[in-house]
Amino acid sequence: MTAPVAEDLLRELTPQVLGALVRRHGRFEDCEDAVQEAVLAAAVQWPAEGMPDNPRGWLTTVASRRLIDQMRSDHARREREAATAADVGPEDVPATDDTLVLLFLCCHPTLTPATQTALTLRAVGGLTTAEIARAFLVPEATMAARISRAKQRVRAAGGSFVLPHGAEREERLQVVLHVLYLIFNEGYTASSGRELHRADLAHEAIRLTRMVHAQLPGDGEVAGLLALMLLTHARRQARTTAAGDLVPLDEQDRAKWDRGLIDEGVELVKASLAGPALGPYQLQAAIAATHADAATAEETNWPQVHALYLILERIAPNPMVTLNRAIALAEVEGPAAGLALLSTLDGDERMAGHHRLLSVRAHLLDQTGDTAGAYEHYRRAAKATASIAEQRYLESRAGRLRTRS
Repeated sequence: MTAPVAEDLLRELTPQVLGALVRRHGRFEDCEDAVQEAVLAAAVQWPAEGMPDNPRGWLTTVASRRLIDQMRSDHARREREAATAADVGPEDVPATDDTLVLLFLCCHPTLTPATQTALTLRAVGGLTTAEIARAFLVPEATMAARISRAKQRVRAAGGSFVLPHGAEREERLQVVLHVLYLIFNEGYTASSGRELHRADLAHEAIRLTRMVHAQLPGDGEVAGLLALMLLTHARRQARTTAAGDLVPLDEQDRAKWDRGLIDEGVELVKASLAGPALGPYQLQAAIAATHADAATAEETNWPQVHALYLILERIAPNPMVTLNRAIALAEVEGPAAGLALLSTLDGDERMAGHHRLLSVRAHLLDQTGDTAGAYEHYRRAAKATASIAEQRYLESRAGRLRTRS
């Protein structure tokens, strides 16, 4: 077995093994540490010695022994359980997959979105603390402390390893979906650093959302979120040049879009919209599907995009939704109409100095012929973002205007 194959399998099995241990023993924090020890042992042994007949049983045995040793003595040796681990028959391993329950636990309402995200990537995604730290550009020690505090808060809050019911379940599911959405967004457009993409985070968000969808196939918003991720991720290869420079949607080579992901995403959108309820992820997916349906940027059905944003703005008001509606409105009624809508965001503290508001205003000002105003806003936008790729793009737009004036 090669190391990459082992790594993929371990990421799939990690939440299943952790769920089995937490269900059996409680002690989420200790179980998570034990599972990570087992995963580390497997990452070393499986590529060298071959995969056991029952990898999930192997991991469960190693993690269980590590946990029991930890309970018995603070001086338990990590090598013992890995060296003596015996292959366990399927009957010794719970048949249930507790991944969804584990996701609910990691997205406990007492945690902040940042800690929910980190804990989800560690416990459910199977990423190491170092990998998560690198993804969010913080020292490993800082991320380790954040994850440790998150586990302690879950324990202190008395988080139980059961799926909530009724309204509480729906509320908690929305938190789970929001965390997965945040992970995907950070992977698709990194908030800082030199690279525009962090493909590992985007892939992980899609993988985890697929798992949730497999367990809740009838939930429209779960299907909508998965569709949104697939339709958005389908454009990844066209979003940058060979040098890593950003390519905006209207300039992308659509032949580079992944048609397989688009087809899957469109089918999910159709299925989700057929349900009785309509949520924000379904609407965003429908917007993404409208863009994907256009063979060229000029063929985009902008009236439909604007209509969908109007509905989204009504059911889930958010300044970013209004900003995106302004772009669509400008395509339908002209840049002046888009600028008028943007002006309604000027008093919103959440958007004060945001590079997206500045860059969209620059784009629309340029369309009205206000070259000086557009140049100034592009320059301000470039200074307001921590993403090097976005900085380069915005500065290049300002440079073109300077040359033109």
